[in-house]
Amino acid sequence: MSKLVCLGKIVAAHGIRGEVKVKSFTENPKDVLSYGNLSNKDGTRIFETRFVGFSKELLRVKIKGVDTRNDAENLKGTELYIERSKLPNVSEDTFYQADLVGLKAVRQKTSEQIGEVVGIYNFGAGDILEVKFDGLKRTEMLPFNNTYVPDVDLKKGVVFLSEDTMAYLEDEGKDEG
Repeated sequence: MSKLVCLGKIVAAHGIRGEVKVKSFTENPKDVLSYGNLSNKDGTRIFETRFVGFSKELLRVKIKGVDTRNDAENLKGTELYIERSKLPNVSEDTFYQADLVGLKAVRQKTSEQIGEVVGIYNFGAGDILEVKFDGLKRTEMLPFNNTYVPDVDLKKGVVFLSEDTMAYLEDEGKDEG
């Protein structure tokens, strides 16, 4: 597991005084700022932040030392990280998204590796895993629920996919001709 976890991303400048708009990846959007100072991915820059308000679904944030719109615009696209050790421990059946990306996808019955988790999303109806299956040129989106993903073993670095998933993939493969 990575020592750093991405909690959000600067997506735009706001106004002329150096405020930025932040897309939060935390369950409660304001939590992105509740773990102390944030850093960029390689840790070369530390951001001391202060919540200013909301701009639609995005946070408006003031970063110490960022005082002009140009300064703020230069940060667009910067991902905001904290050390994993600052995050609270989670229960055995709860996962941080960062822990799932990169796990091997294996068949539940045989433990045969069949792909890798490349993303996790939630578009409002529940979590979805994006899996790159071995032998397919594209990725597939699968509901992250007990029907399709009956077990996750972080220690082994795998997600187990049910046979329901396999039937779906076999049907998909037939259409590729």
